[in-house]
Amino acid sequence: MNPQDIRMVAQASGTVPVIAVDGPSGVGKGTLCRRLAEHLDFHLLDSGSLYRLTALAALRGGVDLGDAAGLAAIAAVLDASFAPGADDLVIRLAGTDVTRELRAETTGNAASIVAAVPQVRAALLQRQRDFRRPPGLIADGRDMGTTVFPDAPLKIYLVASPAERARRRHKQLSEKGVGATLAALEREIAERDARDAGRTASPLRPAGDAIVIDTDALDIEAVFHRVLGLVRERLSV
Repeated sequence: MNPQDIRMVAQASGTVPVIAVDGPSGVGKGTLCRRLAEHLDFHLLDSGSLYRLTALAALRGGVDLGDAAGLAAIAAVLDASFAPGADDLVIRLAGTDVTRELRAETTGNAASIVAAVPQVRAALLQRQRDFRRPPGLIADGRDMGTTVFPDAPLKIYLVASPAERARRRHKQLSEKGVGATLAALEREIAERDARDAGRTASPLRPAGDAIVIDTDALDIEAVFHRVLGLVRERLSV
């Protein structure tokens, strides 16, 4: 079944299909979701960027990360936009390209704290669901299959060891000329995992009907083709 056939099946079903891809940072969710969206011509939701944007706006505005009401107010009026770029999504905050700043470890760690705030998650919930438009949506996040789109016909949960994820992140940073140690990266990843899994609001965990894929020994090409096969199975029924 080719992408056009998949879109036709989706349209015939009368519902807008969502492919939910969850998992911790560094497992390859972003690359996989961009490739799926491009291949299927589906819309793309990078939910993590919404939390990163909220965190970045808070840091810029001097809002304490412990101020739940202040963070929720920022999330409710985020002036965010996404556009395809040559190698990555181009993400803008109030019209300014902040893509590089969003990928910084400081922003990522702040986003993990912000994402644990129930008021922020509530403020962003409907905003995320509004991305569900024909012909379909690829939803990249940590609670896409459990909370945001529990009716998604296909839920994928990617995993990889902290050591492997630190190695990948170290490679990315080195290629960009950013210095970092493997030990520090692995420690930050483990701490972020603990925060994400331990929060009371939408903790990081696979949905009961999610298909778990360990990417430690798989390159992105292998993961992409495995998931594409699952898409064909689920959307051709």
